[in-house]
Amino acid sequence: MAQGKSARAEVARQTLGDWEPATNRPDPVDLLEEQAKTRVTELVPIRYGRMVASPFAFYRGAAAIMAADLSDSPRTGLDAQLCGDAHLSNFGIYEAPDRRLVFSVNDFDETLLGPFEWDVKRLAASFAIAGRDRGFDTKVRARINDEVGRSYRKAMSDFAAMRTMNLWYARLDVDDLAKAWRKQLTTAQRKQVQKTLEHARLKDSLRALSKLTQTVDGQPRIISDPPLIVPIEELAKGETEETLQEKFRVLIRTYRRTLEGDRRRLLERFRYVDAARKVVGVGSVGTRAWIVLLVGRDENDPLFMQVKEAQASVLAPYLRKSPYSSHGQRVVEGQRMIETASDLLLGWITTDGLDGVKRDFYVRQLWDGKGSANVDAMTPNQLKKYAHMCGAMLADAHARSGDAVALAAYLGTNRAFEQAMSAFAEVYADQNERDYDALTAAVKSGRVTAETGV
Repeated sequence: MAQGKSARAEVARQTLGDWEPATNRPDPVDLLEEQAKTRVTELVPIRYGRMVASPFAFYRGAAAIMAADLSDSPRTGLDAQLCGDAHLSNFGIYEAPDRRLVFSVNDFDETLLGPFEWDVKRLAASFAIAGRDRGFDTKVRARINDEVGRSYRKAMSDFAAMRTMNLWYARLDVDDLAKAWRKQLTTAQRKQVQKTLEHARLKDSLRALSKLTQTVDGQPRIISDPPLIVPIEELAKGETEETLQEKFRVLIRTYRRTLEGDRRRLLERFRYVDAARKVVGVGSVGTRAWIVLLVGRDENDPLFMQVKEAQASVLAPYLRKSPYSSHGQRVVEGQRMIETASDLLLGWITTDGLDGVKRDFYVRQLWDGKGSANVDAMTPNQLKKYAHMCGAMLADAHARSGDAVALAAYLGTNRAFEQAMSAFAEVYADQNERDYDALTAAVKSGRVTAETGV
């Protein structure tokens, strides 16, 4: 009997790598156009312009396409709180509330409860696509792709053996990681790591103040750099400054109610100064994202917040409904479940926009020590190490929200899982290239408009 169960589990692991596009697969450009209907119209060409930059850039904006593809694939039945868009650029450094830099998943717009393998597949495919962008050959990519699944499997085994509270506190401190890998890096690589960490530590609200504002009549004001940064008064023509300020004060008070008591008191020390719409990312371009400047004791005590629209997850049509009526709360609760140390000012609101339409948003600090790896400059060995880190931290996210013991038992102790993920990654990278070609063809034909270089 035990041997039969083992054989069935082996077959299940192997089938995870078997994928081919469905015969009735939706047109990828149609899916992107459907998604564009909920975006800011004048920003959609920027999104397409960023997506046509490369197959990897396209992949970053194509979470909805992959969700549709995964919905037709076999499911393990083992659920966890998914990132929902777990590609390699959605991992990075950020500052924990204790001010130490940690590495983890850092994007949660699509988070939802679902099959754990969907996240692993999206992560593995992102490394295959990035490897192709870097010009790495098939054998080199195979080693990198394998590392995603291997790291995930081994980390999950470790998490399954932990006591519950130890698992909840587990995290990857960047300083500890740098010390552990110091001997494995060349002098040039160590300098690059140190430079990245120093840059992340300096990326805070004071840095944002110097980069994103100018002084007008003795007060800091967010610069105008359309279409990427557009101050509130340029978008809300006809509204007086007093009216706009009062609207944002109300918004901040509403958001403040979603914070814990001590954090509400902290936020009360700051007052509203200015706001602007700011284009962010690739996949997020066109969603309504605001930056809000608050100041504390004086203008040299800034706090920059990001208020980002939360739309329905791209996974929503294929999975169980979220228990939260607000997509902003869905994102926040998902992030709190996945991350060991979340932004202490993370919250959400539902409010009327400038167009009078009610929308959901989540709120967080704009820059709190955030940093990301420069994948374009990575050697094969460096990309493999990065795959190891991402795989392990994705396992941490799933172990916190799912059944780590069941997941570890399913993954087993041999290489079947990582082989299946690696095989899937290359097959899906082929499909991604076809979809990328479809979008570039749509741009050339005039079916969609792309604004490049923005």
